[in-house]
Parts: sequence; C-alpha cells; structure tokens
Amino acid sequence: MASDWLGSLVSINCEATLGVYQGEVSAVDPSSQTISLRQPFHNGIRCPVPEVTFSAMDIKGLKILDIPSGRGTMSINSEVKLFTLPAEDKGPVTLSAPITILRRGTPLNSKAPSQPPLQPAPRRIGPRRSSTGLPSHPKDDECFGDGTDEGLDSDFDFEGNLALFDKAAVFSQMERHGNGSRQRTTPSNPAGPCYRHTDNVLEGQPVVYRRITVPQDGGKEYCTDSGLVVPSVPYELYKRLLQVSEEHGVSLERRLEVTGVCACQMALTLLGGPNRLNPKNSHQRPTVVLLCGPHVQGAQGVSCGRHLANHEVEVILFLPNFVKIQETLTHELSLFGRAWGKQVSGTRDLPNSPVDLVVNCLDCHENPHLRDQPWYRAAANWANQNRAPVLSIDPPVTGPSPGPAVEAKWSLCLGLPLALGEGAGRVYLCDVGLPREVFQAVGINYLSPFGCKFVIPLHSA
Repeated sequence: MASDWLGSLVSINCEATLGVYQGEVSAVDPSSQTISLRQPFHNGIRCPVPEVTFSAMDIKGLKILDIPSGRGTMSINSEVKLFTLPAEDKGPVTLSAPITILRRGTPLNSKAPSQPPLQPAPRRIGPRRSSTGLPSHPKDDECFGDGTDEGLDSDFDFEGNLALFDKAAVFSQMERHGNGSRQRTTPSNPAGPCYRHTDNVLEGQPVVYRRITVPQDGGKEYCTDSGLVVPSVPYELYKRLLQVSEEHGVSLERRLEVTGVCACQMALTLLGGPNRLNPKNSHQRPTVVLLCGPHVQGAQGVSCGRHLANHEVEVILFLPNFVKIQETLTHELSLFGRAWGKQVSGTRDLPNSPVDLVVNCLDCHENPHLRDQPWYRAAANWANQNRAPVLSIDPPVTGPSPGPAVEAKWSLCLGLPLALGEGAGRVYLCDVGLPREVFQAVGINYLSPFGCKFVIPLHSA
C-alpha cells in the first residue's frame, strides 16, 4: 500500500533538471503519479517551503533512507514500488530498480549475510547548548531557534550531492576553452561565447591602427604600445606645422610651457617618481643638470628646469654667456631664477661626481654647426664623462659629425617624431596641444595616439 511509506525518509534524484531532494514522505498518489515530501532538503540545503510535490515524469531515481518503526517487515530481497511511470514505447516501467531495505527488528533471511539491525540516529536530550557549551536561554531559542535545526540530526546525503558534480564534463570544458578560443551560442552550447579576461565583450568596428597619414614620408615609422602607427615627418613639414600652429593661436610661449611640463613629468618618472620624491627622502634630493644652448630648444630645457625646481629637485643650468640671445629664452631664464635654480656658464662649475639625470638641449634644428663651438664641445665631453643617463628634448636629425656628441638614453619628440638615429636612444612622443585643424592645414590626417597620457613611448615599426 502507498500509505505504508508515509513518514519514510527518501532521497529523490531528478538529475540536473531539478537536482536531488531528501525529506519525509507526506503523501503518495498512485492515480496522479505524484509523491510529496515534508521538510525537504534540496541539494543538501533546506528548502524555504514546508512541502514539495514531484511528478513521476521528473523522477529519475528514488532511494529509501529510513523507514519508521512499527510498519511491518520486509525481507532484504523485497522489491519496493511506490508507483510506476508509463513509458513511451515499452509499456509500464517500474520507477526504480529493486531496492533492498533492511527493516529495524526484522529477522534476516537465511541466505543473506549476518548484519546488525539498523538503529535510529541518537536524539538530543536535554536543553539546547550554545557554541560555548553552556545551556542556551529560552529567549535565545525564541530569537535564533526558529526550528532551523530540527533536521540536523539526520545524515547528510554526500553521495547524492556528489553525483550532481560531473567532473569529466567540467574538465572537458576547461580543456576545450583552455586555448582562449571563443564559441558562439548554439543549441549545444547555450552558455554563449567564452572570453578571456583581456578580451572586450562588446563587439565594435575593426580597429584601424594607421590613423595618422602624412603627405611626405619622413623615412621611418614608429608604433605605440597599443599598436597604433605613428609616421615620422621631415623637418620641413615639422617646421611648417609649428608655424601654422602659431597662426592658429598656439603661440611659442604656450608650446614652451606645455613642453616644459611634459618633459618635467617624464624626468620625475625617470628619477624614481614617488619612491624617490617624498618627504622621507628630503635628505637626498635628486640632482639634475640642464645643458642648454642659445635657441628655442634651450628655452624648452629652461622651462623644464623651472618645473623640476618647483618639485624640490636640485637643478643646475648650464648656459654659456652670449652677447645676444632670444627674447623667449631671456623670459624663461627670469622665471627660472625665481624658482631658485642654480645657473652656471662654464663646465668647471658643474659637479664632478655623477648626477641623477642630464637633460640635453644643446642642439638646434636650424644650426648644426653649433657642435664646432668650444662651449658645446666642453659640455658634451662633461656629459659623456659624468656617465649619468641623458634625456634629450626635441633633438634634431643630425648626420655624422667630427665633434663630440651627447649619447642620449631617451629622446622626447614634440607633436610628431622625426626620423632619429641610433644615438637618440628610446624615443618618446609629447602632446604639445596642437588642434586637429592645424594638422589638416598642412595636409596631415591626424587622430591622437596619446589616449589618456601626454607622453607615450614609441617603438621602431
């Protein structure tokens, strides 16, 4: 009789669709092919509802865990059939395979091996105890009890829950997606595409890496860290670009200030950034020597030195005494003096010991013969003997020269790069704030390669 199984503890396996449920049988209806469980647990977790009902169509396996005492006897080899499931082609089929049940207090069959009868799980007797081992207060039971531990004495079905984890399928999926390939959503793959942590989940337009085109080939191409192509330009086109920028309102003073700020930021990074420049290291301030000439490039170096001095860097400016210098350079020297920077006119006043950084602004685009001057030779020899790393700002494209040359470790170009030689070291590009209309005015199709930065490294393509 179906009523004989009321009160029994059973485990119902509905496979991956619904999972595994355990609970006490509260109702069995052979006519509607349903079974109900009281106080159910779903995959080892107590259900929020007091009772659940299952249809025979959803049940794939049923296991009886415990039978209440006093329900008669059943031999070990008895077959248990709560109800049957009608199949599509094979007629009535028993819901589960014959289940062997050992009743408590039932004599064993002579053919079966001798086994002790099952005993009920020990029940907790006495007052409930807290985690400290002391009896809990009745008010604690009213506040925190709420009957949540009524079924804690029953054994947890580890075997049933372990069956929910398909280890072979999980490892197969990991091996299938281990190479980072993506899979489209298909009926056999309803989970959809799989992406790596570096992939963009939003599909957009194809990436265009050549976003800058120039009317004249500069002889060399660079690329950024993100793969964008930055072509070099000949000096004639570069000079025309700066002239048009001044016509559009980007004056030389504006460009000097932006160049000074960007060069200062790059120099501070090369000096160690926050690890070197902090209040705890005030006793060992970095020392930077600026080597400048009487031209616009020299004014750019003086502007960089002023910003470095404002950031508590000890700055020494080398600039020979000239009878006539440009007005912009005079203005920058005045501002540099107000930043309490030190200025010298001879190499004998420069430090004999190695400094932290040398900023080279000796060269000029318009006058390559400056390298023949005595002051240039003296400054270049001092820089090469000091063995400090050298940062060149806006270096020109120069060929072989009989005079000494300052070997740079880094070179900072402005706006667009020139085709620099091997002596320029690693090339960086600085955004001096030229509008796109200025580039278009000289025939350059331009989209900014800087992204979120003002100074970016360039690599030879």
